[in-house]
Amino acid sequence: MNAKVTFIKNFQIGDIDRRIFGSFVEHLGRAVYTGIYEPGHPQADDNGFRQDVVELVKELGVSHVRYPGGNFLSGYDWKDGIGPKESRMRRLDLAWKSIESNQVGIDEFYDWSKLVGTFVTAAVNMGTGTPKEAAELMEYCNYPGGTYWSDLRIKNGHHDPMGIKLWCVGNEMDGAWQICHLDADDYGKKALETAKMLKWVDDSVELVVCGSSSSWQPTFPEWDRKVLEYTYDVADYISLHRYYENEGNDDDFLASFVDMEHFIHTISAVCDYVKALKRSTKTMMLSFDEWNVWYQQHQAPHDWMEAPPLIEDRYSLLDALVFAGLGMTLINNCDRVKIACLAQLVNVIAPILTEKDGGAIRQSIFYPFKYLSQYAKGVALKPVIDTPFIETKYGKTPLLHLCATYNEADGEFVVFALNISRVESLTVSLDMQSFGAVKMIEHISLRGADTSAVNTFARPDAVVPIRITPAVASAGVFEVRLEQLSWHVMRFGR
Repeated sequence: MNAKVTFIKNFQIGDIDRRIFGSFVEHLGRAVYTGIYEPGHPQADDNGFRQDVVELVKELGVSHVRYPGGNFLSGYDWKDGIGPKESRMRRLDLAWKSIESNQVGIDEFYDWSKLVGTFVTAAVNMGTGTPKEAAELMEYCNYPGGTYWSDLRIKNGHHDPMGIKLWCVGNEMDGAWQICHLDADDYGKKALETAKMLKWVDDSVELVVCGSSSSWQPTFPEWDRKVLEYTYDVADYISLHRYYENEGNDDDFLASFVDMEHFIHTISAVCDYVKALKRSTKTMMLSFDEWNVWYQQHQAPHDWMEAPPLIEDRYSLLDALVFAGLGMTLINNCDRVKIACLAQLVNVIAPILTEKDGGAIRQSIFYPFKYLSQYAKGVALKPVIDTPFIETKYGKTPLLHLCATYNEADGEFVVFALNISRVESLTVSLDMQSFGAVKMIEHISLRGADTSAVNTFARPDAVVPIRITPAVASAGVFEVRLEQLSWHVMRFGR
């Protein structure tokens, strides 16, 4: 099969915000304890942080990390996680039926973020929490000093303000599973008052209000409309959450990016409706702050325990291809999606998997995120694509899914391409005459004969990218072969 792609330098979608390459650490399962934090581990530093995990997070290229939840957030009192560790109380975490030791809180997580070179996106409790408690957390983190909460931060070891500039006003409050779930009107009112107080403490922060936790929620998209009608003037972003899993049809699973794009476009339309209703000049942007492949069908009941091994999906090559398609879709919508968070970072539906007292490995989804974060810079382009299609449950689905970026600062042009055909390769003509004389400087491919292959501690390199000899242009056109079920990174320079 053949496909053709034409790139026009001035056909641009928008600037790529580096915050698209964020992630998420929740007090869930082993994400924190035996994930990022394990005192006594052979590679733990003096503060208990695993250095093997630190190095892998740096390699992944995460820009920011959302913390501390997640469902955990709606029952969490942030004051339990500050002060002397020996005085911190052990609590029941009702969200995940776990015992929370509170040995890691906002101070420790802020220190960890500096180790890995990211910034913190903080979240405030809109379940059991109050607007007053949210404002006190903001004061603790961001106010310079001379007040009770800011002075307590100084006493606890952080003389300078943390300067956390991005805040989530709750988590998935549209979900009946959420602790102290609210309907759209009640959440909208509470979020409005919380947002006002947060910005009164620090008017330089940006706020994300809760949108729909999935496109299959019965309240979608009415929830988003109602919440925005309350909060449009004080919010900077509205959130979207969406997970995908293989329910038995590989073609449908591979087409997940079509559904994600539809979700983004629907929420954008809702935002624009409220903009018109409010006679506002502000365009509401989106924060896709939870996305991934997640096999929720594999979840099983468990007893109360500390750091139980929950939701530790083992990702296959097929999962990595679907994951890559989702990441590319975020970039293709960078004109509206300014923030995104891969959920999550370590152990829990994560690109990094650790053993307690043992090693750490890269899961298959590690590689698409790494290369997107590393090379998708500057602006996203809008190419003209001629490709074959197949029918899936999401409708007409292109076999070639593609995104392209151009970074004028270094003159680098990058094409990310996914062939979702399970039976045929694609011969693709890439017409780059608009960019003048360019050459392909690197071609990386993620593929394999066994799409069920997974990386394990015994075989950590079962699924890894390979390098291919770069193609040579003929009259400004590159012809490349994309094998069936393969993902590609092609870098071009002058």
